[in-house]
Amino acid sequence: MPLPIRLVLLRPRNAENLGAAARAMKNCGLSEWTWVHPEAEDLAPARRLAVHADDVLEAAGRADSLDAAVADCVWVVGTSSRKVEGKRRLSPRAVAEEMVQRAAQGPVALVFGDERSGLTNAEVERCHDLSAVPTAPEQPSINLAQAVLLYAYELRMATLASEPPPPAPLPVAATDTELAQVESALEDALVTGGFLVDKHAGRTGLRDLFAPLRRSRLTRKEARLWLAALHTLAKKLR
Repeated sequence: MPLPIRLVLLRPRNAENLGAAARAMKNCGLSEWTWVHPEAEDLAPARRLAVHADDVLEAAGRADSLDAAVADCVWVVGTSSRKVEGKRRLSPRAVAEEMVQRAAQGPVALVFGDERSGLTNAEVERCHDLSAVPTAPEQPSINLAQAVLLYAYELRMATLASEPPPPAPLPVAATDTELAQVESALEDALVTGGFLVDKHAGRTGLRDLFAPLRRSRLTRKEARLWLAALHTLAKKLR
């Protein structure tokens, strides 16, 4: 089940950015996002860039304000390079790791401002913490779709790291017929070697000797190895 992680885009102006962002989200297993007062009216350019992600594009929620978009969220992080007293400034990786943890308590949101001016002062104050990409000073700004991809990737990596590894596949177990073949080969080797004097009289002893092998639930590979070894031993004893 997907984690309740929501991306919130405030006043997105460029339809191409919406399409590229939708594709990035689907690349990284995200599907929940909300647009607040989108200025892009014609979504045809967005559909051209949302390759195999039309469903994410069409499922975008709409809200009249940031407050409405994050009303049910337990943690809200704004993407801004500003330094605000009382708010942490986290790297994208740190945000992603904490979001995956906090999502167990309820919905969390990552907020992106518009392409020109970013978040307003009031929107920054509304967020619990802030995050920024440590870009080079020669080119500090990042395109909106690029920012979505970068954070989506970190969220994907954090989600994968939090999941338990899949259980190792169980080996193929030996069938009852294969176990019977091993038991018969063991009997032949024991009789040939002189441990069992008579097949009929030694049934109890054979059953007791074979019982640990049966309890161990031999794999098919192990049963075949036992069978080969016992056949070779019987030949040598003859």
